[in-house]
Amino acid sequence: TPGTALHSLGSSWVGRDAFTGETPPQPDLAGIGVVTGDPRRYGFHATLKPPFALRDTAGPEALLRAVAAVAAGQQAFTVNLKVGVLDQFLALVPQEPSEALQNLADRAVRDLDGFRRPPTPDELTRRRLAQLTPSQERHLADWGYPYVLGDFRFHMTLTERLPPAYIERFRAAAEAHFAPVLAAPVAIDGLTLFEEATPGAAFLAIRQFSLTAPAAEVAA
Repeated sequence: TPGTALHSLGSSWVGRDAFTGETPPQPDLAGIGVVTGDPRRYGFHATLKPPFALRDTAGPEALLRAVAAVAAGQQAFTVNLKVGVLDQFLALVPQEPSEALQNLADRAVRDLDGFRRPPTPDELTRRRLAQLTPSQERHLADWGYPYVLGDFRFHMTLTERLPPAYIERFRAAAEAHFAPVLAAPVAIDGLTLFEEATPGAAFLAIRQFSLTAPAAEVAA
């Protein structure tokens, strides 16, 4: 959420604020501009419903109402975060499993799926290059993305994939940078809808909804 320490620190780490488009200075760390290229384009965030193109029959206003309904069905809660390593990239991840977080992600995937345009054959082929498990293959077929529901891993991406020799240096730097928000629980209190205006463009936050507040937009 804009205005929180987590948002400020995350935007500084990746070098872009996805709500304002501003580019705050990154930490004084050699190579950080290179290893945060993809996270900078996507903006500091945690994905619940993976990116998708709207169906031809789905309008953006209906999507906004659906996201508001998902937010209205979940009370705010907290999680404790740590810097973790996932497939050789760094991310903020929960210190322990969270049923509330899993339920919110599951509902976002299911309740918003009617707006998703099915993936193209090329997109499916690209996903399958990752040697998916049987459950991930089912998710790809059912939901257009392999890492949802039982294969979902909440994460706030901090870097691209790093060579093994660089992981510990950047992890130590990230732990120091995010120390203020790693020491206490972090509130999960809103859902944000991001837009990629054109293919390859930087993602921008276009609307945020408070959890448990139907149609209560807390940022626009």
